[in-house]
Amino acid sequence: MQGPEGLDTVCSTPSPQPVTAPMTTQIETHAFEAEVAEVLRLVVHSLYSNKEIFLRELISNASDALDKLRHEALTHPELLPEGETLGIALEVDPIARTLRIADNGIGMDREELVQNLGRIASSGTRRYLAALAQQGQKDGPDLIGQFGVGFYSAFMVAQNVVVETRKAGSEIGYRWRSDGRGEYSIEEVAGLGRGTVVELHLAPAERASTQGDDSDDDEDRDDMPAADQRDWTAEWTLRDLVRRYSDFVEYPIQMEVERSQPKLDADGKPIEGERVTERKTETLNSRTPLWARPKDEIKPEEHNEFYRHLTHDWTDPYDVLHLRAEGTLEYTALLYLPSEPPQDLFDPARRDSTVSLYVRRVLIQRECKDLLPGWLRFVRGVVESNDLPLNVSRETLQDDPRLKQIRKHLTRRVLEALRTRLAEDRAGYTTFFEHFGQVLKEGIWFGGDDKSRISSLCLFQTTHGEEPTTLAEYLERIPETVAEDERVIWVLPAADRKTALASPHLESLRAEGREVLLLVDNVDEWVLQRLHEFDGKPLRRVDQGEARESDEEKEKREARQTENEGLFGALREALDEVVSEVRFSARLRESAAVLVGEDRAMSAHMERLLRRAGQPAPAHKRVLELNPNHVLVQGLTKLYGVDATSPRIGDYAELLHGQALLLEGAVPRDTARFARLVTDLMVAAVR
Repeated sequence: MQGPEGLDTVCSTPSPQPVTAPMTTQIETHAFEAEVAEVLRLVVHSLYSNKEIFLRELISNASDALDKLRHEALTHPELLPEGETLGIALEVDPIARTLRIADNGIGMDREELVQNLGRIASSGTRRYLAALAQQGQKDGPDLIGQFGVGFYSAFMVAQNVVVETRKAGSEIGYRWRSDGRGEYSIEEVAGLGRGTVVELHLAPAERASTQGDDSDDDEDRDDMPAADQRDWTAEWTLRDLVRRYSDFVEYPIQMEVERSQPKLDADGKPIEGERVTERKTETLNSRTPLWARPKDEIKPEEHNEFYRHLTHDWTDPYDVLHLRAEGTLEYTALLYLPSEPPQDLFDPARRDSTVSLYVRRVLIQRECKDLLPGWLRFVRGVVESNDLPLNVSRETLQDDPRLKQIRKHLTRRVLEALRTRLAEDRAGYTTFFEHFGQVLKEGIWFGGDDKSRISSLCLFQTTHGEEPTTLAEYLERIPETVAEDERVIWVLPAADRKTALASPHLESLRAEGREVLLLVDNVDEWVLQRLHEFDGKPLRRVDQGEARESDEEKEKREARQTENEGLFGALREALDEVVSEVRFSARLRESAAVLVGEDRAMSAHMERLLRRAGQPAPAHKRVLELNPNHVLVQGLTKLYGVDATSPRIGDYAELLHGQALLLEGAVPRDTARFARLVTDLMVAAVR
């Protein structure tokens, strides 16, 4: 097979069968990790209806290998001889039923073979299995590519897979072989060219034409679904798949084809009735990077396919930004806002931008964290600039003012796109924000909220209704009758909406008809440490500080409090370890008790979040507020008046404190004692 210059080193054998090298070492047989066999079975079955994507996945892997070689050659030019053409070749044998996908890229050594092909999502296999089990086989296509399983899609069409590879700069090659059941083998092979050849041994032709054939000739793969009716060795099948899924791949994807044409005489004229068959190599893809084309010429389906190629996500992107800057700094960017969150969105190890950087069509960095801030890490895409030096290094990237300028401009354009979506597609934006809102809010904590450019895009749960609201919409709903000094944004952080709505902290504001924002995202506690006001109006927590009340109401409350100082002293003594003060409340209307934090102090919700994350969080004492009009508090007052030394006062203090904790989604400090006290009360009530 003739291909791009240099590619013939990995496609030098005309037979599509595995190369029999002049020298091999002893074959090593390894068992897949315990979960891998199960993953393979689920991948094969769950992706059955979309098995054609196997070619896209293998071509994408080959393209990545070529990118890696070209990047390594920037600093190690000896790895890529001058003038050598990089490319991908498809080679078929319809009789032997084999398909080979070859590249002359970076290749793999033995350790990389074990790491990449002997394991599946090695750091998250169990999570992958859990996700498959939870979503079911019918949702399988939405999972491919999110866990590093693209290579294994080959087993959807192949009974056996053979991989031959030699890493650039090494003289030793390896052959990896597996039937996808429980084992794989690796042997050392001499005489291989640089790069990788993936050889698929497809189902027999008779199986390819019959759905559901249960003949005994394939009993060793009884877990394999019947082969697809399409012939994966047919030229037009492969040509169609490349055009639909990989047309935008930068490297030539070539295949040798047969063409019949009239036979010519000595004068170059066709001889009637006589034809000759010639074999020639054709390039199947256009090779034009999508971002280099005029935006008005790109069809939505082309964007969808490029996004899938880039992210291995099966869903279409939510929005597309095709940007071109000209002038003092020139660059082109093609950015995508996803529809669904990736599995690693909140992985602590992946907190940076995932946008790729190209310089003059050369991939400089697959995930360039300098192109966008970490709080926009959900944005995917590519940026190409001709102004940066081709041999740009990591250190140069960090200090290059041009890259910082690109980052600033891209950030502004992404936020503008989100603002447009918020205004024009509220339902779609609401779903998008449910997936990515917590990441976007991180930008407030990291100081990116200049002129409210992030906080104005945030959606919050609210007591106003079921639909989330913006801060601007909240301010618009404040009644005109509310005095200027009371025009504040009331907020209540909580574990979830149900817990927040049940909170006693809302009772007085609800009675006044005031709206409260329910901050139920984990990141909201950190947001409140930076977001103190919006449009000149302060954000105020309802669970901290003293409640609003008139001077007359305050005077009456404090007088009653003074009258009951003895009772409060007894309650403080019983709760000395967890309570700093006991007082009558101005915020309660229905509940008997509530716990209140000091202004600007770390909240109990924040303490719980930190402890859950394994972080140190010293406990802060809070104020226990009692409702003076509640029958339980009034009864407690009478009990103290009759017997100030009654042990039941301490018991009731524990019960009130535990009840207040339960109402905010926490647990009593001593659950066993709390349960015993509740049981004692119930027993006394039924006697």
